[in-house]
Amino acid sequence: MNNSIIRISIWVYLAIFFIYLLGPLVIMSITAFNSPSFPRATPWECLTFEWFSALFQDERILNGIKNSILVGIGTIILSVSMGLAGALMLTQIWPKLRATYYTIIIAPILIPGVVLGISTLVFWDRINRMLGLGADSFLSNGLFLTIIGQSTFIASYCMLVLVARLQRYDLALTEAALDLGATHAQAFRKILLPFMRPALASAAVLAFLASFENYNTTTFTFGEYPTLTIELAQKVRYGITPAISALAFMIVVLTVFAALFNEANIKRKEVIAKARKEGATVGDVTSGVKLPGFFTGNAAAITLVVFAVATIAVIGTATVYSPKQCIANVQEQKRLETQKRIQELRDQRKRDAEAAGQAGGATGAAKPSNNSGFGGVFAPGTLQGGDQGTAPADDAGSSNNSGFGGVFAPNNINGADN
Repeated sequence: MNNSIIRISIWVYLAIFFIYLLGPLVIMSITAFNSPSFPRATPWECLTFEWFSALFQDERILNGIKNSILVGIGTIILSVSMGLAGALMLTQIWPKLRATYYTIIIAPILIPGVVLGISTLVFWDRINRMLGLGADSFLSNGLFLTIIGQSTFIASYCMLVLVARLQRYDLALTEAALDLGATHAQAFRKILLPFMRPALASAAVLAFLASFENYNTTTFTFGEYPTLTIELAQKVRYGITPAISALAFMIVVLTVFAALFNEANIKRKEVIAKARKEGATVGDVTSGVKLPGFFTGNAAAITLVVFAVATIAVIGTATVYSPKQCIANVQEQKRLETQKRIQELRDQRKRDAEAAGQAGGATGAAKPSNNSGFGGVFAPGTLQGGDQGTAPADDAGSSNNSGFGGVFAPNNINGADN
């Protein structure tokens, strides 16, 4: 009984966790196909693909994607290179200095991105002035500053990935290559780099993703080259459209494709390794003779194929489907509902007026109500000095309620006593 309760609790927890994690993505994906101009999943109106078309017609978004890709490529080159150098240094440095060196290398991760962005901008601006370069030099270029600013902390992530791989590297392989006459460059290129290739690929993917989604550092350095995150942030300030949901949906789809492809490739390598252990030759493995159940045993590959077919079907549907009639019907329905609501309000006001008239006839002449919240300040009698039935004892017979006494009386202006 206790085991059943624990098992049910675990499944409930997992369900809540994945709903919390993936729920926003699902809702966002639904809004990309709903016809209202503001992203919403309910109420559902019409299936439409026009937001994808609007996305590809948005020059600012396309320009932001291009800049993000350029910055990502530059960040990969610089961050992976610095990360590899830092990892090699960490594994070969004097053991007593490793803790200190590790702390220095990891420090940029702990520094807020805003501080990194401001410091990058200020530092390279000073360098630019010291060298006597103009404001349009490459040191002031937004792409250069963004790549430098992002690489300061992304390189630390890359170093952590590469260090984990280097810890399993046997230095005896490099020493053997050197003993056999290889140079240090040859040993690095032909022995160490092939061993580090999986970690380098992982570090490159991590660097690109970290660069693509970065905002805090980029917001101070982008200059004339706004990235996608900068463009999206600027659009959110003035109101968003489902075209943003369409972009996010495409990013999610590409991510799922990449994950499934990677998982299918890993499973394929496992199957090949297992076949080799069972005595299959390289030719048999590559030709698939010994692998009749490859797809049946590879769930990721099957899911990838199904996902690809579904994507092709959706794209084909989008080319022939037109939501114009559905949208016109929805607009007509909204117009009728609006007219009905207006008529109901008019009828309600008419009934209220008739009820008020009947109540006034029953009680005699109705006194004008004063619901302004200012009491009787603006009543006509107040503006004329209160009681109009009594006239002042002297002079002209007009009251003076200005609050300034008789300063502005005509006699005072003329300076004569009439």
